[in-house]
Amino acid sequence: MIETHASLAYNYPLLIRHLWHTPLNNNPHQEIVSGTEKRFDYRSLYSRVGKLAAGLKALGVCHGDTVAVMDWDTHRYLECFFAIPMMGAVLHTVNIRLSPEQILYTINHAEDDVILVHADFMPIIDQIKDRFEKPARLVFLRDDGVEIPEACALEYEAMLESGESGFEFQDFDENTTATTFYTTGTTGDPKGVYYSHRQLVLHTLGVTAGIGSMAGNNRFHNGDVYMPITPMFHVHAWGIPYVATMMGVKQVYPGRYEPSLLLRLIESEAVTFSHCVPTILHMLLSAPEADNTDLSRWKLIIGGSAFPRGLAKAAAARGISAFTGYGMSETCPVVCTVDMSEIEGVSTDEAETSKRCKTGVPIPMVDMRVVDSEMNDIPREGNVTGEVVMRAPWLTQGYTRNPEGSEALWQGGYLHTGDVGFFDEEGSLQVTDRLKDIVKSGGEWISSLELEDVISRCPGVAEVAAFGIPDERWGERPMVVVVKAIESLDEEQVLAEVRAEVELGRLSKWAVPERVAFVEALPKTSVGKMDKKVMRVFYAENLSEIN
Repeated sequence: MIETHASLAYNYPLLIRHLWHTPLNNNPHQEIVSGTEKRFDYRSLYSRVGKLAAGLKALGVCHGDTVAVMDWDTHRYLECFFAIPMMGAVLHTVNIRLSPEQILYTINHAEDDVILVHADFMPIIDQIKDRFEKPARLVFLRDDGVEIPEACALEYEAMLESGESGFEFQDFDENTTATTFYTTGTTGDPKGVYYSHRQLVLHTLGVTAGIGSMAGNNRFHNGDVYMPITPMFHVHAWGIPYVATMMGVKQVYPGRYEPSLLLRLIESEAVTFSHCVPTILHMLLSAPEADNTDLSRWKLIIGGSAFPRGLAKAAAARGISAFTGYGMSETCPVVCTVDMSEIEGVSTDEAETSKRCKTGVPIPMVDMRVVDSEMNDIPREGNVTGEVVMRAPWLTQGYTRNPEGSEALWQGGYLHTGDVGFFDEEGSLQVTDRLKDIVKSGGEWISSLELEDVISRCPGVAEVAAFGIPDERWGERPMVVVVKAIESLDEEQVLAEVRAEVELGRLSKWAVPERVAFVEALPKTSVGKMDKKVMRVFYAENLSEIN
């Protein structure tokens, strides 16, 4: 067959700028709220995106340059999500919760040309700027009248005011790198991952199809009001700001995360859709203001770590439709979400809770497998576990200037997650642990996630972490660290909860913890996950002091 193409046919590249067609045409007057005072519509925000690009161009930013951002979750960050990659530059979302030395490492490794830095983070920049390996121009961001430091080339709003209106974004290769950021670096230096325009657009479409097509009470649709509670530096706030913008929904950006402000915005702006890690949900439900806040319209994706059933029930008791989403920094990140199509309301029913806490079903275009060490597929019968590996059109192709790590990530032609799990009879993935977190006790492999899930249901437990501690006879034995919600909680009550599951045959007798420790708070990583590495090291070195 001979195909004839029109001479002027448009070969539509998958570029981030094309996500704007729908909101500007269908919903240009929809609101975008930043904090408690600033309000824009899509048309005015797009104008600011153009002015930001023009201002950066006047500052000398060219195609392929890298522009870093250090800000709270504001309208400015959303503008940067678009303007920087749309002009052909690379957006580096700096993890502001890393140590100053790690931040310096990421700035140097990414070879940042410009850094947009909020006043709150200037002390960090002042501490490390003399060790920048490449001269970086600084643009100052502020929310009040604080004076512009001499180190900064200019101020953000002044740069926008000086930028030409009607900036014309051009087409270029859809495989151009759009964003880069760095993993949290719990071991060694942070690893740089990167995504192209094509990958981000396909991820946006895949997530929209995945969470927008389900019939249940977790569907994200154009009548929703969206507010991220995952930092925008963390895997593009899970990519949902791109989805929300393409859909043209009302968006709310809270700035710095403070429980009272988040709860106030949920109620005053009628927020209906968010996402966060379990620790943030726990923090919000524990805040005094939560008792007087109506959360019954709220749909919430929980990711970053396992969703404990105890927390799921606490959320359901408030009318929150919370459910698991799954992914990682290297997967852009969303690849799975729970399908709640058969669930109409919200209840604390055991079967419904169990469903909400599953890892979920792969979203469209995700090829996911569970394999053994030889890359053979694990049979789906019997809940036999293996490593979760996958392919999708938006997975990172490797780590920046790290060939060894890149090859290990893609061994056998599939991206290796480092997670252990199985597919159940309904085709839903259930991650049972991280390979590095499984407790290997004698001949038994004990899931730390299952142990945490059981103990989270014990009355009086606020948070729990399970991990292995060295044992001369068995190699490792499980230990749990608990944050109390009720002061009278004791070790015997915690162990009784586990023993009950052992008697029912749902846990191995080897899963009964060797030690239980009570603490005021669990150590967390920079993105709010429990830092088990820190706990393993601390308790391995201090076993004799544990009662």
